[in-house]
Amino acid sequence: MRSRLPLFLLATALATPALAQQQPGFSLDTLKSVTKELSSDAYEGRAPTSEGERKTVAYIIERMKAAGLKPGNQGQWTQDVPMVEITATNVKPFTITGGKKPISLAYRDDIVAGTYRVVPRIALKNSDMVFVGYGINAPEKGWNDYAGLDVKGKTVVILINDPDWQTKEAGPAAGPFEGRAMTYYGRWTYKFEEAARQGAAAAIIVHDTEPAAYPWAVVRSSWTGPQHELDEPGDHMDQSQIVSWVQLDRAKEIFAAAGKDFTALSEAAKHQGFKAVPLGVKFSGDFSNTIRRSASKNVVGLLPGSGAPDETVLYSAHWDHLGHCDPVNGDGICNGAVDNASGVAGLIAMAETQAKAGPARRSIAFLAVTAEESGLLGSAYYARHPVFPLGKTVGGVNMDVLNVNGATRDFSLTGAGKSELEDMVKPLVAAQGRTIAPEATPEKGHYYRSDHFSFAKLGVPMLSGGSGEDLVNGGIAAGRAAAEDYNANRYHKPADEYNPNWDWSGAVQDLTIYYQLGRELADGSMWPNWYPTAEFRAIRDQSRGAAK
Repeated sequence: MRSRLPLFLLATALATPALAQQQPGFSLDTLKSVTKELSSDAYEGRAPTSEGERKTVAYIIERMKAAGLKPGNQGQWTQDVPMVEITATNVKPFTITGGKKPISLAYRDDIVAGTYRVVPRIALKNSDMVFVGYGINAPEKGWNDYAGLDVKGKTVVILINDPDWQTKEAGPAAGPFEGRAMTYYGRWTYKFEEAARQGAAAAIIVHDTEPAAYPWAVVRSSWTGPQHELDEPGDHMDQSQIVSWVQLDRAKEIFAAAGKDFTALSEAAKHQGFKAVPLGVKFSGDFSNTIRRSASKNVVGLLPGSGAPDETVLYSAHWDHLGHCDPVNGDGICNGAVDNASGVAGLIAMAETQAKAGPARRSIAFLAVTAEESGLLGSAYYARHPVFPLGKTVGGVNMDVLNVNGATRDFSLTGAGKSELEDMVKPLVAAQGRTIAPEATPEKGHYYRSDHFSFAKLGVPMLSGGSGEDLVNGGIAAGRAAAEDYNANRYHKPADEYNPNWDWSGAVQDLTIYYQLGRELADGSMWPNWYPTAEFRAIRDQSRGAAK
C-alpha cells in the first residue's frame, strides 16, 4: 500500500515552494548592534538579578518596541521569575578520610561544590562514599545503577555522560543509550536529580573533558560565585546537601586511597548489570551560604494574529550569561557575545522582519528568557506558568548562538529524530542549496542544554538547529577548527567578546529558515507533533486534547 502524507505535511509540501522563494531581509545593523551592545562591559556579563539584568531587560524592551511588537504578558513586557541566589562562602577544604591516606580537596582547583538547598550553612561529616557508575535509573532500558542500594545519607560518585558514549555510531540502534549521542541520562542535571531522588546526602560528578564536552575551566566558572535557582516552596530541601564536580586526577587519587582501581570500575560501569561499589572512605564538606531572594525577568513581545490570535508560534532566546567570572589576563567579565547576545540579536532581527511582513493568521510571540546558564530556569518557569497556553502553542524555534563564521553548505538538526518540525524544515534547507548534516558532536548532549528542552518536556515542539561545519569558505576543516577554537578559548570565558570582523552570512542563512518555518506555522493551520517514538509525544497529545 502506498503511504500517504499526514495532512499537515501535505499542507507543508504545498506551501513550501512559495515560502522557499521568500528571501526576507534581515538587518545586519540589528544583528551587529544588538550583539555589540549586550556584550559590552557596561552590561557586566548579564547575570540574572544583577544591575546588568536591569540594563539588559530595558534594552530588549526598547528594541522590541522599535521592532513593532506589543507587550506580550497581558499588557506587560515582562514575566517575573522568582529566583533565589545562593553564594557559597567560607568554603573549607573538602576531605576524604578512612583510606590509605587522607585527601584534602581544594575548592575551585580540585573540586567545585554548592547546594540547591536554601540554608545558611552546609556541614556534612563522614558521609560514606559509594561509586554508582553513571548514576542512571532507567526502568525502560532495564538499567539501574542504584539497584539494591540504599544511599540515604551517603555520598555518591558518578561518571559523566552515558555508558556507551565512546561508541562511534549515534542513534537508537547504536546502543542502550543511543551510542555516541548523549541522552538526558548523561546530563549532569539528571545525575543530580536522580541522586536526590535516591536520598544521597552528596553527589560528586567526576569531570573528564571529553565526555563532559568542556574543560575544567568551564566547570569552575559556571559553578563558583552566585548560583541561581527558582524560588519555590520548600526551599529545595528535597535535594542533596552538596552537589559537586571533582577533577579526574583527584578522583583517581580518591579511588586509589580506597584501594580501588578507578579505570577498572569505570569500565565495569559501562555494562548492564553493574553493581554499585562502596569505597570504604568518608567525605566531609563545610561551607556557608549567602542567600538573596529576588525576581529575574523573562521579556515577552507579541505580534497578534489576524485570524486565530489565541494560537501562538514562539521564537525564544536566552538573554543571560555568567556575569563576573574568573579573570583571564585581567579581564573578569564573561560578556557572552556569541552565547547568547547573538541569539537575542537574532530574536530582535526576526521580530523586525516578521512585523514588516504584516500580521500572520496566528500570533507570533518573541520570548527572551533568563537564567539559561543556571539550568534553563527562565524557560522552565515560563513552561510551567505559560503566558500563552502550551496546548495552543503551535511550536517554534529556539535560537541559542548564531553562526558568525560565514555561510555553510549544511544545516544540522540538534537531537534529530524527534519532531515533525524536522520534516517541515528539510525542504527549506534544500531550497538554499544546503544539505542536512548529522549533528557534529551528539555526545555533547546539546539537545538537553538549551531552552527548547524546557518546552519539549511539556510537549511543545521547538526547532533547535543551525549551520553545520561545512563552511563555504574553507570546508569542514575550517568549520571544525572554528568550533574547536571557540569551545577551547571563548566558551564561558571572558574572551567571548564582540568582533566587528565576524561574517554574519551564515546567521542570515539560518534566520531565513527560521523565518520561513515560523511563517508557515503562523499562516497555516497545522499542529506539528512529536514522532510516535519520541518521549514527549504523550504529553503533547494530552495538552492538545485539553485545548480542544
